Amino acid sequence: MPIVVVPWKLLTFFFVLFTLLSCTFSNIFTITNNCPYTIWPGTLAGAGTPPLPTTGFQLDSGQAVKLTSVPGWSGRIWARTGCTFDATGIGKCQTGDCGGRLECDGNGAAPPTSLFEITLGLGNQQDYYDVSMVDGYNLPLLVLPRGVYGNSACNSTGCVTDLNRGCPKELQVVGGDGYQGSVIGCKSACEAFGSDQYYCSGQFANPTICQPSYYSTIFKKACPRAYSYAFDDGSSTFTCKAYEYDIVFCPTSNKINKPNGAFPPPPPPSIGFPYEKVQQDSSSSSIIILPFRETVFLLVIIILMFIEKTLPLI
Repeated sequence: MPIVVVPWKLLTFFFVLFTLLSCTFSNIFTITNNCPYTIWPGTLAGAGTPPLPTTGFQLDSGQAVKLTSVPGWSGRIWARTGCTFDATGIGKCQTGDCGGRLECDGNGAAPPTSLFEITLGLGNQQDYYDVSMVDGYNLPLLVLPRGVYGNSACNSTGCVTDLNRGCPKELQVVGGDGYQGSVIGCKSACEAFGSDQYYCSGQFANPTICQPSYYSTIFKKACPRAYSYAFDDGSSTFTCKAYEYDIVFCPTSNKINKPNGAFPPPPPPSIGFPYEKVQQDSSSSSIIILPFRETVFLLVIIILMFIEKTLPLI
């Protein structure tokens, strides 16, 4: 049986192809700190999905980081405030703490915390995402899909109102300093009172029985697109197919002094902000990513053509 020697050019081609595929089918979360102080974002992967490249880090005012994920990833992203950590990453945060460590390492956020939740679709399947205040609120945030697949439009969502300023006294978490004053978080009613009625649990574990409360209505009026209680699905869950999601904390703040070399904050909001629809512009310089099946088909054709021209006939 003759031995086929694979040319080095072909090996190089497959290496480059593998690299391109890894980049093409990844999703990006761009986390921006537009607050006038440092925050410490945390990430938590859902069951059966791998953790993001980091599960907790410091993000100074005016800076941003990009975290890559894979199709099918499910999890939460939030921001911690008022944190102090030693050289080994041990410490605590005033809000959003995740087990007293810089890297959350599988620990969730201690309420009250504003949460971004998402499940990325596999192949052509849609992404499902929301911003939740079911566990309370600590910071305003805005989520914007970018690089939308095809011609479909996707909705931004979030809670850009500073709920700490108008939080009912019985829900307030007091401490620290900053532009919010002494209130650094606003508890949910279920966290504050521990009642099944507010948790939508026990005999209230039914969307017909568990209705919006006085407190969840306050949250909903301030942030109509965010989850305000457990069964607030209809106006709070969104679908999209996007390459990138911008997650901006304190999106309307204009009080920051950007450190040298800092990643610039998003541009000023336009008319319709923050809930305008985001749609892929055909004239944009953004990379167009084909659906999975069509991409694989084209790659197979390219590989076969390359092999035919490269390998000697035997």
